[in-house]
Amino acid sequence: MSQRASLHNHPPESGRAVGSQTPKNAPRAPASAPRRTDYTIAHAGHQYRLGPISFWIGVGSLVVMAGWSLATGTYFAFHDDVLSRLIARQKDQQFAYEDRIAELRAQVDRITSRQLLNQEQFEQKLEQVMRRQATLESRAATLVGVPDPAPTGSIKSRPAPIADPPPGEIPKAAPISDTVIFTAPPDREARLESRELPARRIAAAAKPSAVGVEGALARLQASLDRVEARQTAALNTLEERFDSKAKRIRGVLADLGMDGKKVQAGVQVASVGGPFVPLTLRKDAGGFERQLYRIHVARANVEKLTRTLGAVPVRKPIMGDIDLSSGFGVRSDPFLGRPAMHTGLDFRSSTGDPVRATATGVVESAGYNGGYGKMVEIDHGNGFSTRYGHMSEIEVKVGQQIKIGQIIGRVGSTGRSTGPHLHYETRIDGDAVDPQKFLRAGLRLGNAL
Repeated sequence: MSQRASLHNHPPESGRAVGSQTPKNAPRAPASAPRRTDYTIAHAGHQYRLGPISFWIGVGSLVVMAGWSLATGTYFAFHDDVLSRLIARQKDQQFAYEDRIAELRAQVDRITSRQLLNQEQFEQKLEQVMRRQATLESRAATLVGVPDPAPTGSIKSRPAPIADPPPGEIPKAAPISDTVIFTAPPDREARLESRELPARRIAAAAKPSAVGVEGALARLQASLDRVEARQTAALNTLEERFDSKAKRIRGVLADLGMDGKKVQAGVQVASVGGPFVPLTLRKDAGGFERQLYRIHVARANVEKLTRTLGAVPVRKPIMGDIDLSSGFGVRSDPFLGRPAMHTGLDFRSSTGDPVRATATGVVESAGYNGGYGKMVEIDHGNGFSTRYGHMSEIEVKVGQQIKIGQIIGRVGSTGRSTGPHLHYETRIDGDAVDPQKFLRAGLRLGNAL
């Protein structure tokens, strides 16, 4: 037999039971009184009345139980999937952590390797700087060994080389000039600065500073660049001086109408010798070595030209400024008053003043010679000869080798003379020529003498 339950919602009636009838003359409840809603459950012919509170408590309990059952079923249904996801996430985090550790270790290794590489590079650069400094110091020493072709500075005139005076005689000034003012050559600064980087400066540069070792190396390189630039400038100056001097000497010889090669062949070479070792240049030579080679070649040419010029009488026989009392050519004879040929120059001077040789050579004659009085004649080779007359004393003898500027006698007034002076002649192949042509050439040469 089936049972059936039903739920009815009845508004409650005050003062009577369910299903009873209200008497007709019974008083009605006031219309404004509140009405309570009750819930009736019918089951198997029985009805159960529930209040709203009890009803909703029961409904809430049923909902909670249904939700709990649903959540429990869902949890057990997806329990394994959740665990696997949690485990996978844990593994992913572990792998990410291990990868991070490996990456940090790799970074540390790279930093360490970079530091080692930087240190090695720094040591290599420092070694290069030290080698370059050693090279520059070697170049500076080489520059010291290369003589300047001429002193620099303010030079009023240059004295000719003076031979050793006789024993007991006080050395006197050269015949060409009385005053020479020298200044340091331009390469001196480079020679000194190349030694301004001692080991302590390099050691100090090796220590890290506020700007780092790269900055220190850059400063060292810049300093060495300045030294090298000054040394190069010094070499350029030397080369230009040698070339200029050679050009001036060749120009003077050409103005005098002389063949330089012919004159060089006739110049007597001093007592020298030794095996022939040709000057060669390495194939791997740098710019400094090549320029130094050119300087050595130019220096050898200048020395040869200077020796050649040493046999040409272009210097003054009397020191100090030239004071001519009579020139070369036709003049009125001082004794007869008639036109006559004057074959030389008369230098006004005081008795006893030294007379010096104007070029290298050999004494051809030394003694009294008619109107010349006490005279010395020197053969300079290549057809050149000079005569020095009216001297009061003669201090050389025939056959004696004479050097430039060597004292050969003293000014006097012997022979056909009206007062103390020096009669000076220049001859080519025995013919008298104007000495002023050679003296002017000597003035043009200036400090190239």
